[in-house]
Amino acid sequence: MTIDPSGRDAESYRDRLGLRGDVVRFEEGSLPVFAIGDELVLKLFPPEYHGEVPTEVAVMEALHGKLPVPTPRLHATGLLDDWAYVLMSRLRGEEPEVPDVEVSARVGEMLRALHAVEPPATLGPGDWAAFVAGQRKGCVEQQRKRGLGERWLERIPGFLDGVDLGAERPVLLHTEVMSAHLLRRNGKLSGLFDFEPAMRGAFEYEFVSVGIFVTKGDRECWKALVDAYGRVPEPRRVMAYALLHVYSNMPWYMREMPEGDSFDELAARWFGA
Repeated sequence: MTIDPSGRDAESYRDRLGLRGDVVRFEEGSLPVFAIGDELVLKLFPPEYHGEVPTEVAVMEALHGKLPVPTPRLHATGLLDDWAYVLMSRLRGEEPEVPDVEVSARVGEMLRALHAVEPPATLGPGDWAAFVAGQRKGCVEQQRKRGLGERWLERIPGFLDGVDLGAERPVLLHTEVMSAHLLRRNGKLSGLFDFEPAMRGAFEYEFVSVGIFVTKGDRECWKALVDAYGRVPEPRRVMAYALLHVYSNMPWYMREMPEGDSFDELAARWFGA
């Protein structure tokens, strides 16, 4: 198992990169991330995550200056011992409280601009239909491992059979737009970050995390979001992608979101205006 770098390790990396400033680790996140002084952030990737660096870098470069919300600017990338690193500009603000109508509207505007940016060539999957088919094949078992009850598990194939997930023009997807990856300052969204999970695919896939972690089943917030986005995603398609999402955890969703007696009912309550 790779050892997680300590603050002392990060100070050594700071010195080797010729940087100055106090080193402070951000508490949240699955990867070690450190503020270096007031202006920079150092994100570290252990060897098993080196493959995520090209995605992080490509999306960061593609989005900088293209959204109505600031994103980090790339400063450098490389290797420090067996850790890959990405050095970027630091964003300022606090995690927004959600659900909130104004935040939802600003997220909708941001997604409209995000999905208009040409996806970098490095992004996968190369074949969205094949990706969806693979996720569908393992969907029931994934949700079983998450702890979903048999009554719901046996409904998954029938629900997915009844949803047309036909071809959509692939767009650049962040895939995890949630309050934890957003910043707000002086009443405005002041940052979007964390791009290593980005993909190219159907736009409705994006609305899974947005509906669960930003609007949270609040219909007024959802309406503000889709109005600002300029297109209303079909609720059953978003529900299907909620089941098929790489990080889907349906039992957790059901604990946190409004209740329903079927996937159709959940689709309407979670992703319907």
